[in-house]
Amino acid sequence: MEGIELISFQIISAVGTARSCYIEAIQVAKTGDISGAYDKIKEGETFFNEGHHAHAQLIQQEAAGEKTEFSVILMHAEDQLMSAEGFRIIAEEFVQVYKEFK
Repeated sequence: MEGIELISFQIISAVGTARSCYIEAIQVAKTGDISGAYDKIKEGETFFNEGHHAHAQLIQQEAAGEKTEFSVILMHAEDQLMSAEGFRIIAEEFVQVYKEFK
């Protein structure tokens, strides 16, 4: 596997792990461990940034004139990237709510 498929799977793997961290953050906050929840969000951000950098690489290549062919795998990777970003926002909000109720 190479090229667009490899980068797509790098994105999917990284942001999938990030999304899992964000979901875990909510579960940890639910137990009252707010510090642990923020640690999970921070861990998720590390993985999210990995996926975001891989995606940015594709954008830079296209900006340099190297056209990217349409790919369902890339479309899925971008969907996962956006989904993970949404989960981060939701996790941050839930952790804040649990913090305020603690």
